Amino acid sequence: MTNTVESLFDTGLERYKAGESAASLIPVFKEVCDRAPRSSSAWTCLAWLYLLDNKGNLAYKAAQKAVKLNPQDPQARINLAVAMLETGQKGLREHVDFAQQLIFVNQEWEDEIKNSIEDGLTRKPDWQSLAKVKGWLFDA
Repeated sequence: MTNTVESLFDTGLERYKAGESAASLIPVFKEVCDRAPRSSSAWTCLAWLYLLDNKGNLAYKAAQKAVKLNPQDPQARINLAVAMLETGQKGLREHVDFAQQLIFVNQEWEDEIKNSIEDGLTRKPDWQSLAKVKGWLFDA
């Protein structure tokens, strides 16, 4: 029996929340992206997992797709900014500023982003590029 894309995505998220490693979940979200290439949330998740697994170039490509599919997603923008920082790209500040504007007008998004960043720093305590983006977002 084949899982629907939605159930594969939901199961992957549950496994992530249960503490499963990014490396073991990357194939799950790659399959979701292959089967639903227009799902910005799947690309956002895949980019985050790549970032956690120190795969900056792959994260950058996945985050670019996520932002292209949904430019209004602050998490996609943050993932792209972090990936750009980790791969030495220019122009990441515009993504940070845009994400900052998005979360400024939506308290729910702000809470989600704060939780996401804390989760990232818990899973990868020495994650300097995420800590830097966090500072730009919330300490400015």
